[in-house]
Amino acid sequence: MSGTNDQIFETVVTTVAPDGTPHVAPMGVRYRGEHVILMPFRPSTTFDNISATGHAVLNLLTDTRVFAACVTARWLGRREWPMLPAERIGGVRLAAALGHAELELHAQSDDAQRPVLTMARIHEAQHAGFIGFNRAQAAVIEGAVLVSRLHMLSTEKIDAELAYLRIAIDKTAGPEEREAWGWLLEAIERHRKGAAPASGSSEGSADSAGGTDSTSSSGGAA
Repeated sequence: MSGTNDQIFETVVTTVAPDGTPHVAPMGVRYRGEHVILMPFRPSTTFDNISATGHAVLNLLTDTRVFAACVTARWLGRREWPMLPAERIGGVRLAAALGHAELELHAQSDDAQRPVLTMARIHEAQHAGFIGFNRAQAAVIEGAVLVSRLHMLSTEKIDAELAYLRIAIDKTAGPEEREAWGWLLEAIERHRKGAAPASGSSEGSADSAGGTDSTSSSGGAA
């Protein structure tokens, strides 16, 4: 089992159901040598899909709109993202991924809440270069974590965090980050107004840490 001080990397995991339906889930993952450690919540779509097929795809990307869209789906509805077929497994990857790894279930440590899935990398590919860190991208991811925990945090805490994160948005964001940030703020406003879940959202299916079908930082949701 991963230690509490292990590094966690924010990624997007794509899986498919036995009928081929794709699922997109931001998830914090750990790397252990040649293996990738996933800890989806139970129940969750990601866990169900990996249990059924034994496969997943790890997507590495800088388009933070994917993270924001997943955590706001409850209020704003789900967005479709361009997909491409995986090369060695029956799965899909995000077309926007800078690189991806195709994963196969190697071992599972069962747990009533968060089973630990050790995934073997059976194929990896790079699709675009990484041009550098952007503070606004990090701010969107942190904002997505906040949105995934609206049910746990006080209004004062959320507002204070958003005010600090907005500095990076104002100074360094491009069009994609500004769009993603807008989705986060809209979801927070709808949450505070007690808006009903949007049509097509999958309320209550948590995949990684602390959210519903969303993102992580100690896990996320998927």
